[in-house]
Amino acid sequence: MKTAFAFLLTLFICFSEGSPSQAQNSPKPAPQRVDVPDIAPRPEDVSSIDGIMKAYYEVISGPAGQPRQWARDRTLYIPEIRFVMLSESKTGQAIAQIASHQQFVERSNPMLVKDGFYEQEIHRVTQKFGYIAHVFSTYETRLKADGPPIGRGINSLELFYDGKRWWIASAIWDDERPDNLLPAEYLPEASVPQTK
Repeated sequence: MKTAFAFLLTLFICFSEGSPSQAQNSPKPAPQRVDVPDIAPRPEDVSSIDGIMKAYYEVISGPAGQPRQWARDRTLYIPEIRFVMLSESKTGQAIAQIASHQQFVERSNPMLVKDGFYEQEIHRVTQKFGYIAHVFSTYETRLKADGPPIGRGINSLELFYDGKRWWIASAIWDDERPDNLLPAEYLPEASVPQTK
């Protein structure tokens, strides 16, 4: 778990712009600009919830040294998407880090490409009404495709269908922690302890 905690903490620091006190004491260099060209969405990525969820995990995953599919990623979201990463301070207070797509790309890209990163959906709960859907997607993260899991959590996504395609309108996630274990209903059956 030390490896998992260290990696996820580093990712959090990369994602975060830091607290006001950190900014006063040690200004952080601006993230390196990552060019994300505008491209047309792949029809298979946006024609169904299954398709958009598959793409959501594929675009961010890959081995060390491989560029991530940020242009494809951007096609999944409304233009003004906001990502919210939840974590906890040392004193147990909730911390929400909010970023645009470009901010998320620039904060996370260096480490994802340097170290490799794979995120895989292991369970999903979807609620739909009319043209809207809410997805609770449980994930596992790894440094290598065939490596051991280093973390788990839940992506909470709001989606809508505009008559032509699906869009992700918001993406919020929180990682599993010792005091924030994944409930059994959000785990695949094989991961749920069996009662006798």
